[in-house]
Parts: sequence; structure tokens; C-alpha cells
Amino acid sequence: MSTKRKTYSPQFKAKVALAALKNDEPIAELAARFKIHPTMINNWKRALADSAADIFDKGHKSQKQNEAQVDNLYRQIGKLKVENDFLAKKLSL
Repeated sequence: MSTKRKTYSPQFKAKVALAALKNDEPIAELAARFKIHPTMINNWKRALADSAADIFDKGHKSQKQNEAQVDNLYRQIGKLKVENDFLAKKLSL
């Protein structure tokens, strides 16, 4: 019989990872308190530390995405304008 893996909510993972980052308790004690494997705590702690910079960089990413979208829309406008001019010339002949 196969058992289904237990899934944890992002809030729970963040809570455990923050507790691990504080270093108030050893990982083994945290694992016993939260009833999870110490490897999972280390993985979540590493993931939190690796993605912490992204939290503060979100404004820059969205601004870059907006600029890229605006550039793409200007290209489309230029392309449509050229097509419109071409068709206007063909119709006037």
C-alpha cells in the first residue's frame, strides 16, 4: 500500500524556516517540535535564504516587465502603421 505524502502550507514552511534562521534552537529540536524531518527544515531554510533578495527586488522586476511590454506594444504599433500606410497606398492607386 502506498501512503500519500504529507504536504505543508507555505505559511507553515515559512514559520519553520524563520525559526531555523533564528538559531535559537538546534535543528533536531525544531524537527521534534514541528514533527518533521531535519532535512526538510534545512531545505526550507536554504530556500528562504536564497529567495530573500527577491522579496526586495519585486518592484524592479515589475518595472522591467512593464518596460518590456511597452516596448513590445510600440513595435506592434509601428508594424501596424506601416501595414496601414501600405494598404492606403494600394487602395488609392
